[in-house]
Formats: sequence, C-alpha cells, structure tokens
Amino acid sequence: MSLDIAELVLSLLPDGAEGEVSVDRQELALTRFANSFIHQNVADVTTEVRLRVHADGRTLAGSTTVANEDGLRALVARTVEGSRLAPRDPHWPGLSAPAALRGNGAFDPATVDASPADRAARVASFVDSAGGFETAGYCRTLHWSGAFANSAGQSVTGASTEAAMDGIARADGADGVARIASAALSTIDGAVLGARAAAKARAGIDPVELPPGRYEVVLEPQAVADILQNLAAHGFNGKAYQERRSFAVLGEQQFDSSITLVDDPLDGTAAGLPYDAEGTPKRRLALAEAGVSRAVTHDRRTAALTGDGAESTGHALSSIGPWGPIAHNLGIVAPMGGSPAEVAGPVADSSVAALVAGVRHGLLVTDFWYTRVLDPKTLAITGLTRNGVWLIEDGEVTRPVRNFRFTQAYGQALGSGNVLGIGAYAVPQPNAWGSARWSAPALHLASWNFTGGASG
Repeated sequence: MSLDIAELVLSLLPDGAEGEVSVDRQELALTRFANSFIHQNVADVTTEVRLRVHADGRTLAGSTTVANEDGLRALVARTVEGSRLAPRDPHWPGLSAPAALRGNGAFDPATVDASPADRAARVASFVDSAGGFETAGYCRTLHWSGAFANSAGQSVTGASTEAAMDGIARADGADGVARIASAALSTIDGAVLGARAAAKARAGIDPVELPPGRYEVVLEPQAVADILQNLAAHGFNGKAYQERRSFAVLGEQQFDSSITLVDDPLDGTAAGLPYDAEGTPKRRLALAEAGVSRAVTHDRRTAALTGDGAESTGHALSSIGPWGPIAHNLGIVAPMGGSPAEVAGPVADSSVAALVAGVRHGLLVTDFWYTRVLDPKTLAITGLTRNGVWLIEDGEVTRPVRNFRFTQAYGQALGSGNVLGIGAYAVPQPNAWGSARWSAPALHLASWNFTGGASG
C-alpha cells in the first residue's frame, strides 16, 4: 500500500519534473506510569507522505498526513507551484539510482502485535521489583513501515520494530534509573530494570557535596549515549565537516586506540528503515577505527559537494533543514558485543563494576542531561549529571555525591591515553522518539571536567 501511494504521487508530477516520495507509517503505542500506577495508555498511527520536487533548476519539499487521493493531489499541486518560487538550486545532486537494499533492518512480528496488557505486565514487574519505592516511566512499542520511490527508478520498501523501557525509582529524594531498547518487546525484562533502578535509588540517599575539578570517571551506558548522540549530530556529520564546524580530521588519530565507532543500521537491533530519506540503502559505516577518524556521514548533497567522488552513506534525514546527515545507530564497539544490563550490586551492573574496580579515586556517573554544545569545533559540551553519582575509593563505591555541572570536550575525553577501560557489553539505549539507538558500553576515563554543583 505504501509503495502504491508513492507511485501515485510520482504519476501526478508534470513532465520534466524530477521527484522522490517517501511514505512512512508509524504505529506508536505507549504505556506511562507515575506514582507506581499506570496513568496513560495511548496509541497513535500516522502516515506521512513526503515529496521533494526538482524542476527548472529549483527544489522544494512538502509533506502531508492526508494520504487519500485528494490529499496527495493537493500535496503535488502546492509543492510544484511552490517550487516555481524557490531560489535556484545550483548544488542539486540528482536522484538516487536504482539499488538493492543491503539488509532488512530489525523487525519482530510479536512486537507489532503487542497489546497494552503486554506493556502493562512489564510495568507491573518494574514496580513490584522496586520494593515499594515510588516509580515512574514508560514502556513503548513502535512499528515503522514505509516505501520510497523516485522518478529515476529507485523503489524500496522496509519495516522495523522498536521496544523500549525507561523508568526511575525514588527513595528519599534520590532517583535511580534503568533503561534499555530492543527490536523485540520479549527481550525487555521489567523486573531486572526495576530492581536495578531501586538499587541505585537506595544507594543514592543522603549524598555529599564534593568540590568541582577534574575527576577520573566511570560513565555508565546512559551517560555514554549522550556522548554518542553529540558525536553523531555535531562531530561526524558531513555537513558540519564541510562547513568546518566539526572537530573531525579524517586520517588523524583523534581518539584512544581502544575506540572504534561504528554506525550499523543493519545489525539486527538497529532503529529505523533499511534505506534513508533519499532511497539510498543503508550500510555499516566505521567512523573511527582504533582511534583514527575514517569517515563522516553523507547524504547525496554533501557527498556531491566534497568534489572527490564521494557517495552518500545512506544518512539523509527525512526533515529538510539545517542538520545535515546524522548517524542514528552509532555505537562504541565493546569487547563482548551487545547484551542487556545485569543487576549485580547496589549501584553498578557487572560490566560497570569491573571498571569501578580499577579506579583508585574517582566518580561513577549514571546519566547526563540538558547537555548543550558550547563550541562545535572542539565539541565542548556543558551539562548536568543525573540519576546518581557516587565516589569511588580504592575500587569500591563508597558514598553518593550531589549532582555536578560539567564542561568537557567530548573528543578530548576519549583522546589517546584517556580511555582506561571499556565495558564488556554495549547496552542499546533508546532515543526519545524511537528513530535512533545508541550502542553504549560503560567507559572508564582518566579525566572529566566538573565545573560546579548542579545549581551553577
């Protein structure tokens, strides 16, 4: 059906116009809980049709969620008419040529059919395993299906599923968090997550305040996910690289030799469809290997602007705007690959605990939030810790610490000699809207710059 819609839209274009059409149907179901009770079950089904037209040297894009014939005819009419008023587009890269998909993406039929009761069962397990602590969070499932067609003959379809759970437990003002993402709801264990969140909340009661400064740190997967998200959006973004806003220097050793960064949209757990918004098949892309920056992401426009014969890497975004191509399934390669987090101790899972054992004096950090870019050229970021910070002394977590504000160049933190350890497992971390997933192991870093308390 989605491909039929795309082909119908193309058939409505006037002679001489080039066009590409994406049709995306997203079925999102969400179960929210607060005060340890489910308070909301919502489901939303949206079909969005996006059209990009290039005619007489001008380019314009439009979209609609009215997918009947009248709505599609209106979309074509206003997009074609608007293109006549658009400025000339001297860098139009042309349309994607016909190419076969390299994989089918992550898809689980049972997750498509998941019911509110299936999600509620996981919420109940989370709440029960939290041992009476106040809990809040969500469990969600997403079924994304779509089709793409263009007037150059490219035609592809795809589907993916996503399940995620994110919850906190609260004890005497201390919050503990646990979250995970997967292609299949069946792999998410609410009891494991609830017990982990409660253990962290219990261990966070009555924190002490420490002075700002540089501390050796162990960052849990939740915090590492923020590093990956910023590396994807600002560091290895082909548009930022061309505009010299990126810190990336291809061919240069910019990270510790233990760091290999890979965007892999076809690994069986990735989020999204197996092709991008321009119909280019997605593929595995190593952005950094053994610490050496190797590649940046490209859509067709940024690839054409390189002038060196570069091709799209399959990272065109569905929205037309200033962002440029962004990796949505970026991960740090972990020694043992991917695995769900375990409950193994009052604060840290087993993979994190092994890193903590190697710290003489430092901090264990659960999560970052409200992070903002101060300088994209160095990827200097400011933000806050959240959901638990603890002092580590002689390889043991000894006491909870109040939240910090930090200012840190992310690339520098991962620089040569600064990465003292990588967790054995990468834990898939959800994106807010289900369109991205970060494969994040814990990291043991030599230095992180904390500039003050959470209030300033």
